[in-house]
Amino acid sequence: MSELRFIDLFAGAGGLSEGFVRAGFTPIAHVEMNKDACQTMKTRTAFHWLKEHGRTEEYQDYLKGNILRDELWTKIPDNLIKSVINTEISEKTLPYIFEQIDSSLNNQIVDIVIGGPPCQAYSVAGRVRKDMTDDPRNHLYKHYVEFLKKYKPKMFVFENVPGILSANNGHYLQLIFDAVREAGYELDKKVLNAQDFGVLQDRKRVIIIGWKNNLEFEYPQFKKTEMEFEIGKHLFSDLPKIKSGEGSWGVSNYAGITNSYLKNSGIRNGVDFTTQHISRLNNENDLEIYRIAVEKWVNEGKRLNYGELPPNLIKHNNIKSFTNRFQVVNHKGVSHTVVAHICADGHYYIHPDITQNRSITVREAARIQSFPDDYFFESSRTAAFKQIGNAVPVLMAEGIANKIKEMIK
Repeated sequence: MSELRFIDLFAGAGGLSEGFVRAGFTPIAHVEMNKDACQTMKTRTAFHWLKEHGRTEEYQDYLKGNILRDELWTKIPDNLIKSVINTEISEKTLPYIFEQIDSSLNNQIVDIVIGGPPCQAYSVAGRVRKDMTDDPRNHLYKHYVEFLKKYKPKMFVFENVPGILSANNGHYLQLIFDAVREAGYELDKKVLNAQDFGVLQDRKRVIIIGWKNNLEFEYPQFKKTEMEFEIGKHLFSDLPKIKSGEGSWGVSNYAGITNSYLKNSGIRNGVDFTTQHISRLNNENDLEIYRIAVEKWVNEGKRLNYGELPPNLIKHNNIKSFTNRFQVVNHKGVSHTVVAHICADGHYYIHPDITQNRSITVREAARIQSFPDDYFFESSRTAAFKQIGNAVPVLMAEGIANKIKEMIK
């Protein structure tokens, strides 16, 4: 099959892109306004090029701290680094972005456009905090449609939160559908759950898939992956046991052997170490709450109600809403949804092993999102958590990409 090319808009740390690369697609450009996420994408781009050329040990040198990031980036063609376009997508920047993409394309076609505009404007929490009417993020779909008009891909994938279905009583979703149809595409939507693609996480997302209106396509049917794996036994079992404030940003050697889930999901992919297995340092008050939360969950199967804590542990005046602000990751099944707020604190993602008594590490959060262990999130721990929380799980993206590939090959 001839090479299939894609453009990734609002690319973030590249979870959606990673899935499409795994399925055999070739990225032409990633467009993202966040500098940290762009640095992550450049590093991942370097990984893929070095792997393709049998030079993965040079990428591992970077992970081990033997070379600096800038040196890693110089090891691959400069046009690949430039294909990560660090700019906001707006009416003003579109000509510049198109110019950059055109220089990478060399008159070749774009087969698919992927990506989802920032979802806060459509999230239920976002609507509580702010009047949505004047939020410019509500209208980013218009810029997305401009890419469809210019590059005329066979198909596109548009990802967002379930809140987009009910935002302004469905008015925003209808605006998107109308604009896409006017651009010459037919489309449909479904709410898909990441755990149905083998991700150990209950994460629902609206996935809109569109195709040129001269193609006799319909929304693909995805085969559900039956889950027989658990967070505690399969996802976290081989990582070193660490306590609050411990771990390493750099190399961590595995403390256990791999298993069928880690191997088949591509999370453990042949490298004998991982990175960014580092936890936050928590104060004693939080650690005591963690102990109570874990004991309640592991022994009773019940979630902690913040208002029922001993009075000396309660530090928030509000004990009637957000009573589940301390939550343990389900060790016997799949995790609850990882969101970007994990960058602020880890209270909503407490490790289920009481002997470690901490919130989850960057690497554990990345695993819940099905990122491979050699995926490195740039800049800082806070930035890494934010990138992970905003990402599309890699296994989910790969499942979607494989189905798209079947349709257009």
